[in-house]
Amino acid sequence: MIRAAVVATVAALALATQPALAASTAVSTNWSGYAVSGTTYKSLSGTWVQPTANCTSTSAATSSSAFWIGLGGNSTTSNALEQTGTEVDCLANGTVRYSAWYELLPAGSVKVALKIHAGDRISASVKVNGTAVTVSLKNATTGKSFTKTLRMAAPDITSAEWIAEAPSTLTPGGTAVLPLTDFGTVSFKSAKATSTAGHIGTISDSAWTATKIQLESESSNRGPGGPYGPYTADATTGATATPSNLTKDGSAFAVTWNQAPAL
Repeated sequence: MIRAAVVATVAALALATQPALAASTAVSTNWSGYAVSGTTYKSLSGTWVQPTANCTSTSAATSSSAFWIGLGGNSTTSNALEQTGTEVDCLANGTVRYSAWYELLPAGSVKVALKIHAGDRISASVKVNGTAVTVSLKNATTGKSFTKTLRMAAPDITSAEWIAEAPSTLTPGGTAVLPLTDFGTVSFKSAKATSTAGHIGTISDSAWTATKIQLESESSNRGPGGPYGPYTADATTGATATPSNLTKDGSAFAVTWNQAPAL
């Protein structure tokens, strides 16, 4: 599955030594969550509980939602993104499919042989050392895990992200954002990043800047394209995904799915 390209927007500083300040907000058509930038990063980590899909909330025949952490992809000049996470798909035959994957853009995503179920507790990390990228996923509920080290020519280490996403797919007309599966609410916790200088901090750490990303479909935004990818063309299946404010220590937040108002 191809995920849509992303570009950067303005980010605001959130101080880790105080209650987490509100990061500046960017509008995206496929991302919801938080990104940090302002330095270079060698790793990040986070946890979440795999949400349960509600496949009756949209009229779309199929829909998809992905939950991941990653490095890179958050600038206008980026050609790479190193990420790993889980996914839930509502299929046309009524089947709900949960899965795990990793992706080193510009290459496509790769499914991982790690069984995922609704309610499973997931932990993930991405580490970059030169051209080596190590992606790790653990299903703490089943005790099973996956780790793989791969090589890529030029990893992007200029940003770190914790994201709920509407994945994209290739169509005869180009890349299209899929309708977002109703996942209710997903909570990201234990979110930390490590800079290449060795500094470890949460999303709101004063060593970098944080951006709060709101996912809005074309039907809810009704304006020109947002900074994080192309708008979905189907207004009848539009959805929004809204991140909460960060917790006091800046290490946790939730993302909530909502049906977009019809035009």
